[in-house]
Amino acid sequence: MKSQILVVDDEPVARQSLTDILRLEGYSVNSVPNGQAAVEYVRTHPVELMIVDLRMPGMDGLEVVQVINQISPETEVILLTAFGTTESAIQALRLRIHDYLLKPAPPASVLNSVKKGLARRDARLKVRGGTAATDIEDGAPEFSMKDGTHIDLSRRQIRKKDQLIHLTPAEGRLLRVLIENPGRVYSHRELVLLVQGYDTSQREAPEILRPLVSRLRHKLETFPALSESIVSVRGTGYLFEPE
Repeated sequence: MKSQILVVDDEPVARQSLTDILRLEGYSVNSVPNGQAAVEYVRTHPVELMIVDLRMPGMDGLEVVQVINQISPETEVILLTAFGTTESAIQALRLRIHDYLLKPAPPASVLNSVKKGLARRDARLKVRGGTAATDIEDGAPEFSMKDGTHIDLSRRQIRKKDQLIHLTPAEGRLLRVLIENPGRVYSHRELVLLVQGYDTSQREAPEILRPLVSRLRHKLETFPALSESIVSVRGTGYLFEPE
């Protein structure tokens, strides 16, 4: 079955161009000219991935994503913008946006991002299916691993039988980013941006991140199935490889 993709852009030429590129690759593509139309479409149609323009009249791209995260949390999102700023990038990443591309994005970059986004969605669904994850009111999921370890990201608690630990807000954000995106390698810089909320250089990021990762791993020593799932990628960053 073809993957269902929605293109959201108020510029007719850009909207049609993206639609044509994706259809030529065999995807099932629909398009809408504004954020409100996107929300209405997703309420009534399955959408696996959306490509959304940041700057649109009415609802802008980030507002659209906030609503989509509520009504269709499994939909992956690629944000397109001609106005790349650190502030909008931070906000986009906090909303669990899959990718952030500057316009005009080359077709090869768009297609590569779409492919990775759909793969990420499939991997996350498999993990959730296998670990009985459930979304709770604030959007933070709970996970139960095969060895009985239970992770409650809303309360930042991890427990197994009579063992219970509490995470700091930063430790909780770090674990959430990794566990919600199994198999995705995050660079040190990306994780600093997501977890601490500011941008830094590629050289400085590892020094900022390592103490946090070290503290988290120390806390997780009594939960080996979870601890061993957080894998260091030499010279790059970290990823979560579930059991």
